[in-house]
Amino acid sequence: MPEIELHAAQRDELQIIENLMQFYTYDFSEWLPLKLGQQGFFNILPMPHYWRDPATQPFLIRVDGELAGFVTVDDRTHLPGARYNIGYLFVSRGYRGQGVGRFVISTLLSQLPGQWQIFHIDANKPARLFWSAVMPTLGTGPIARHQLVIEHNRCTVYRFESVPLAP
Repeated sequence: MPEIELHAAQRDELQIIENLMQFYTYDFSEWLPLKLGQQGFFNILPMPHYWRDPATQPFLIRVDGELAGFVTVDDRTHLPGARYNIGYLFVSRGYRGQGVGRFVISTLLSQLPGQWQIFHIDANKPARLFWSAVMPTLGTGPIARHQLVIEHNRCTVYRFESVPLAP
């Protein structure tokens, strides 16, 4: 079993996440009409407003000490009453299928108890399979599942409450 670490990204590490957004966007280009720019990169706008938002919490993921991805938590919810949302979750392809995503989500839910929303674009089959496998194992109690259109994309939105782990 690999050693998986999740740590809050510091201000000087935000550029690492912005760099990893190229790979995140590359993955999404399979399901959304995202095009490469003339210089061979996806045209990703800098996100200083997102990073400055006090509700945004960025984390870096490391496996056996190596950079393996990132995740962000924010308050950009689509269902009433939800407090937390997974804004972005990216695990590098070489680390997928090793329990990294499950570890990251379980850790976040235990660190941030409260009302959550997690969603994925339905066209993203790997995300669909991941979330349908992971959601029942999170020990959150009842999970409501909704179908919504978000930014012109059909999405599945999970709504639930996480509770703090007993000391």
